[in-house]
Amino acid sequence: MTQTILLCTVGGSHQPILTAIRELQPVFVLFFASGRDQGTGQPGSIVTITGKGHPVEVRRAGQVVEHLPNIPTQAGLGDDQFQAVEVPTDDLDQAVSAMTAAIAEIAERFPRARLIADYTGGTKTMTAALVMAALDNDRVELQLITGNRADLIKVQDGSQAGLAVSAEEIRLRRAMRAYLNAWDRFAYGEAAEGLLRLPLPRDPGLRGDLQIARSLSQAFDAWDRFDHAEASALLEVYRPRLGSQAGAQVGPLFLALKHLCAEDDSSQKTPARLWDLWLNAKRRAAQGRYDDAVARGYRLLEWTAQWLLAGRGILTGDLKPEQIPASLAITANPDGKLQAGLRNAWELAAHHIGGEVAAFVEAERGHMLDQLTKRNYSILAHGDRPIARADWEAFSGWMEQALIPLLGTQAARAGLKKFAPQLPQAPLWT
Repeated sequence: MTQTILLCTVGGSHQPILTAIRELQPVFVLFFASGRDQGTGQPGSIVTITGKGHPVEVRRAGQVVEHLPNIPTQAGLGDDQFQAVEVPTDDLDQAVSAMTAAIAEIAERFPRARLIADYTGGTKTMTAALVMAALDNDRVELQLITGNRADLIKVQDGSQAGLAVSAEEIRLRRAMRAYLNAWDRFAYGEAAEGLLRLPLPRDPGLRGDLQIARSLSQAFDAWDRFDHAEASALLEVYRPRLGSQAGAQVGPLFLALKHLCAEDDSSQKTPARLWDLWLNAKRRAAQGRYDDAVARGYRLLEWTAQWLLAGRGILTGDLKPEQIPASLAITANPDGKLQAGLRNAWELAAHHIGGEVAAFVEAERGHMLDQLTKRNYSILAHGDRPIARADWEAFSGWMEQALIPLLGTQAARAGLKKFAPQLPQAPLWT
């Protein structure tokens, strides 16, 4: 038979505690009681636990009508069956700290016992502290003693009974919130890993909330790793719920995934992926990973030129001699192929496409070289130093001012009229 440990706050009434002990038959009781008042010198409720003689006062209409032995004596508890812990009456921080430590100690002492916290007695601070301390320990169940009330002051003696208090939702919401806060940092994988460690609740509604939190964290983690097919599969399951609860937010995300997962011959796919790469770079920067952010920005700059040239049938990895203007000196590599790096790719784009592409290259040639020089100092490129925040801000500022507008107009010509929003930093469901 499972042993029961009772944890209870002690106030001015002894009857609720005796009721809890009688009903639960605990093998051990941990009493949380108040000490002597520093201002008035009046004894606290701890005297009803450890006081000698008859320290328990029975009052009727505000008058003491009887004195009784302390609560452990009335309950028939031996000295080895209880412990009294003194807690402040009105200091929540200290009360929670003292209770948390005591509960952890008793949980270790009785590793297989059922722990029940009864928060009926004591000051409001003491009862709040016990609930908070209990919620931080998944082994602790909550209950209170209730009964018939003739007024707003107290329950009538003789009518009391224990009432189990469900804390499953409170515990789950608190635990989920701690992990879902990682979304604010775009740390979806971290959120998913934590949420997967939480046990599934018994309540179907709560179970559904945990499952959607897990799945969407996994979905956006996949998206953040460029696994758009996996992200789409995970999100699609929840399209009805998300559509009804956050339609304005999720509609553009589903549309973005449609473009990102389109067939290779879709004219919208590559510009959608280019923009997605830029959003990914910004997420890395938001995490302080500036080398990763700049590396993605460099790839975006290179890929944009490659995409523009591919639209004219020109592949930078396998150029034909007639595609290279006399102004560019491109020599064959050891495999005999003519290939263009980033700068030459843009020069080719300016030559073959002209218009705003040529204007971009002419206006930004020097700025592009400056930004690429900074990138080349990076550990992830050819250098040995990390990219600083100021370097990223200069690089991203130039990209936003120069490249992104060009990408926008070229994407629109390809049929992608509107870019996707950044991935969410807060849950999309309610």
